[in-house]
Amino acid sequence: MVKVYTIASGKGGTGKTTVSVNLGTMLSQLGKETFLMDADIGMANVGLVLGLQDAPVTLHEILAGKGALNDAIYNGPAGLKIIPSGLSLQGFQQADPFRIQDVMSEIVNRCEFLLIDAPAGISKDGVVPLAVADEVILVVNPELPSIVDALKTKILTEVVGGHVLGTVVNRVDQDKAGVITKKMEKSLGVKVIGIIPEDANVRRAASAKTPIVIKYPASPASLAFKRIASGLIGAAYKEESAPVRKEGFIERFSKALFKRK
Repeated sequence: MVKVYTIASGKGGTGKTTVSVNLGTMLSQLGKETFLMDADIGMANVGLVLGLQDAPVTLHEILAGKGALNDAIYNGPAGLKIIPSGLSLQGFQQADPFRIQDVMSEIVNRCEFLLIDAPAGISKDGVVPLAVADEVILVVNPELPSIVDALKTKILTEVVGGHVLGTVVNRVDQDKAGVITKKMEKSLGVKVIGIIPEDANVRRAASAKTPIVIKYPASPASLAFKRIASGLIGAAYKEESAPVRKEGFIERFSKALFKRK
């Protein structure tokens, strides 16, 4: 049985696309046939993040009835299949977001997991992904505006008949993870299924147009994505830690010099 998850957030800038791309890549690494569809047809970012900004056929063409779905599916990292949205305003104007369910009906026979990167905020094109998914995962930052907007998205999801699985809290100070988890669960009324720590390697990987789980697999954020993906597939997660960096010659020499003084 295929599982469809919509990755949503109340506001932009929470790192929703980063979570979608890395979670999808990790599911593929764990041996699951996974598709990622960028349903943010107005402000598409998946293609930009993965270097597919020049893709000739995108979800825009499919939703406008001007292309075949097979032509809009691209190979991503670790075997992840990508369906990007286009970047043109003309393509956005011609795309019919209500045809997303038709696209889904074609995809679900080909995969085990379908992740839908939904538009931020509350809009007509953002309602459909919330309604058609098996479960919605909210991406939120530990800041009041993000929490308030995530709560609105949760309420909207329930109004349209959807179900929120839980929330992923992104860009968290690791020392405050426990406190933030309790705060989020109390504020949103849903379980925190993952904490992504603040990690400078996320930006470095983004600059290389590569998911952090591929570029820096032992980094704190990558290990967090593996923990979440393992939970989604019901697999046991073996706790890992980032490797300890060995001291270089200069550092060893400096320590020895100061000890003598």
